[in-house]
Amino acid sequence: MRIGMVSEHASPLVALGDVDAGGQNLHVAELSTVLSRAGHDVTVYTRRDDPDLPEEVRTDAGYRVVHVPAGPPRPVPKDQLFPHMGDFARFIEQRWQAERPDVVHSHFWMSGLASVLAARSTGIPVVHTFHTLGMVKRRHQDGADTSPEERIAMERTVGKQADRIAATCSDEVFEQIRMGVPRSRISVVPCGVDVDRFTPNGEAAPKEHKHRLVAVGRLVPRKGFDTAISALRSIPDTELVIAGGPDEGRLGDDPEANRLLEHAERTGVADRVLLAGQVLRKDLPALLRSADAVVCTPWYEPFGMVPLEAMACGVPVVAAAVGGLTDTVVDGVTGVHVPAQRPDALATKLRGLLADPARRDAYGIAGCDRARSRYSWDRVGMDTVQVYERAGAVPAGAAAPAEEMAGEVL
Repeated sequence: MRIGMVSEHASPLVALGDVDAGGQNLHVAELSTVLSRAGHDVTVYTRRDDPDLPEEVRTDAGYRVVHVPAGPPRPVPKDQLFPHMGDFARFIEQRWQAERPDVVHSHFWMSGLASVLAARSTGIPVVHTFHTLGMVKRRHQDGADTSPEERIAMERTVGKQADRIAATCSDEVFEQIRMGVPRSRISVVPCGVDVDRFTPNGEAAPKEHKHRLVAVGRLVPRKGFDTAISALRSIPDTELVIAGGPDEGRLGDDPEANRLLEHAERTGVADRVLLAGQVLRKDLPALLRSADAVVCTPWYEPFGMVPLEAMACGVPVVAAAVGGLTDTVVDGVTGVHVPAQRPDALATKLRGLLADPARRDAYGIAGCDRARSRYSWDRVGMDTVQVYERAGAVPAGAAAPAEEMAGEVL
């Protein structure tokens, strides 16, 4: 099958480097890799953000990356890219008229808009993954939301015009139904985890206190790292390592890093909080293995890959009961759910878990089993191909598929 993967602001080439890139970069890279390994011809279309980038790159994983000329060839914040989506759509439409894919899979709302516009003239089926929704972001960030005013309306357009929606979690399904997408056109296909990289066996980073908590993510307020810092005040003999943001040498220039450090000072736990900065992906498994528990306490989270990576390493997860975390972390089986933005509740759950090594081991074993059986990229890749087929994708020269499968991808 020839697959056109569209990711306007999140290049998979960034995810394939050694630094920990954003979730969409990683998702597109891993999905393209596993689909290529299965024999599909995958081409990723992403915006050119550097004048020195070649027009096309063939990756070691087997898929191609085409750098689309849309907007200035330099980094531009994604919330400022909307005016350039017309140019993006025209480029990929011309490309697809000359080299027609069997299916298009777009990621994020602007990619979806460009894809449905470009695919209209050719009848190519479009599968779309939102990754995050504008109305959810606005609900939680309100005035801090920098998305274009058109975003929510455009997301409704994409949801109605795409042939199929691949939602990453059940919470996203309910949100999409509220915005008018028919349930019959939504399948749930989660993000995946590299179960060869993230394993229980291997080196663990050294720790300084009796217990260690680890939190990983971009240094932005919605990730809720301040909730974990506040909880630490009533959890003795325990350190908190926060990994993410710029490299350690530039953390002093990061406003959120400074805010978190000031909060730790006010809370009286600065001597037990370490901001590690950017952690290379090759070093992340060792950091996760060093934890007695991985803490994920965002205000909201469309999916969240860190809990999966921790589970694959055999580490229990304490997660806010929001978004995709309610799917991946099974309360009382692979970890514990807590209310968002409630450091008192978080501290209570963590104290109980840290005092019970047998329960931590049981959660770790169950989490590893769940990650490997349900969330491996091979499994996610197979589920994604089923969604392509349900959208009407037919490889050139193949017979038309039978009627839609009776079962739903869950």
